[in-house]
Amino acid sequence: MTMTETPTTKPAHNPGFLALVEDAKQRVRTLSIEEFIAKLQAGERYVLVDTREDREWDAGHLPSAHHLGKGVIERDVETAIPDKDTPIVAYCGGGFRSVLVADNLQKMGYTNVLSLDGGWRGWNERGLPVVTPEARP
Repeated sequence: MTMTETPTTKPAHNPGFLALVEDAKQRVRTLSIEEFIAKLQAGERYVLVDTREDREWDAGHLPSAHHLGKGVIERDVETAIPDKDTPIVAYCGGGFRSVLVADNLQKMGYTNVLSLDGGWRGWNERGLPVVTPEARP
């Protein structure tokens, strides 16, 4: 536990991190979970990328997601997704780290990257399907 959290509160984000996210949001398109679901229902297809840490991924993730954690995505994305025009939706725990990832991918030449606002927490709060260790075959 850090100095900015207690057992009953979520960790607070540091001002420098929030400033980075706000700066990146000026260049990154985001979409709500409802908008994402509507696009999928309309037949649009995306590569869904979970940018969270390994332990977060192992605890559960969105169906059909691919894991490329924030610590390695810039290194590995060109192998995993070589076509830079591929529609990509990145998500994280709440929509902060995925904005930073989307910004970096755009700087690397990816042309159709979105960040899922609300991320894993927002998805779970809506009771939408997830893949958890108990649910895996």
